[in-house]
Amino acid sequence: MDMRAPSETDAERDAHDEHVAELVNVSKRFGSVLAADQLNLGIRRGEFLSFLGPSGCGKTTALRMLAGFEAPSEGRVRIDGSDMGAVPSYRRPVNMVFQQYALFPHMSVAQNVGYGLRQRRPRMAKPEIAERVARALDTVRLGEFGGRRVWELSGGQQQRVALARAIINEPKILLLDEPMAALDAKLRGEMQRELLDLQRSLGITFVLVTHDQEEALSMSDRICIMGNGRIAQVGSPQDLYDRPRNRYVADFVGKANILSGKVIARGEGRAKVALAAGTQVLVSDASPDARRQVEIVVRPEALGLSKAAGNEEAALRARITHRTFLGDHTEYLLEAEDIGPVQVNLPRQAERASGGYGVGDEVQILWAADTGRILAAED
Repeated sequence: MDMRAPSETDAERDAHDEHVAELVNVSKRFGSVLAADQLNLGIRRGEFLSFLGPSGCGKTTALRMLAGFEAPSEGRVRIDGSDMGAVPSYRRPVNMVFQQYALFPHMSVAQNVGYGLRQRRPRMAKPEIAERVARALDTVRLGEFGGRRVWELSGGQQQRVALARAIINEPKILLLDEPMAALDAKLRGEMQRELLDLQRSLGITFVLVTHDQEEALSMSDRICIMGNGRIAQVGSPQDLYDRPRNRYVADFVGKANILSGKVIARGEGRAKVALAAGTQVLVSDASPDARRQVEIVVRPEALGLSKAAGNEEAALRARITHRTFLGDHTEYLLEAEDIGPVQVNLPRQAERASGGYGVGDEVQILWAADTGRILAAED
């Protein structure tokens, strides 16, 4: 029997079935501070979703409202189709991994992992707890570490213990609050891959909060960009990188050149734009309005360099002010006439073919057709 409200449409029921959790017109105030402002988001079953944004943007507040540690000032949090308004955190089908892991130092690894099971009522049989603890430790590759104390483990191993403790209760959603922030760069990369493998093997919905854009881009099925308590844009990593909605998203996801210009022609999803230097460039145009003065985003790797103009649609005269070798590519910072600083990233093979460039060289920044995108005006 369908116990949902009779007023629900088929489309709404389908959305509930697709989404393991939903934020519906959710706002959160702390006194006079509006930490979350009218959040509307559906979290899909089995996906890896990241909340990404700078400190104070509202991403952790959103996570804590899903967990039940904070109650919305307005709106509803739904998990598995049920309103969580009156459901305390310990009764929600979610578990959370904290930045500092929150492990008990006086307990063994196995005791830490099985802590949640021992709190259940009616009590679970000890052999069943031991079996599930062993299975969880095997899942995170710590099967031989059950008898150790947590202070005997490395940072990466402690993180795995926290993950095992979280997954042992088989939550519908695993919430992760910047769990890799305390790890060094190499270990962080290793743990990102392990966490992604774990999510794929378990099929549990993972929701990560991070301010690290590389972490979000490399791990997520979708990313929710947050700013000033609002959702700025939600999409796949490639969508957000290739099709940022506005300057805020373009500037936050990856590196970007943002240039001003004037539209002189429009049509079929493209626009011809005259930059301040007089150079005309052809760009993608999905802007919903008919503004003449616009901002364009172009990624540094989409541009080229030449000591003489090439076959590209347009070229900007510029002088190299900085050169940074980064192994697989070289970053060039240039001062373009009447425009200002522009960054160009050349892959190593392209730089070898050109013979390379040095600081002070006068060059052409090459701009091919459809490189770049007009940004929507900020809200």
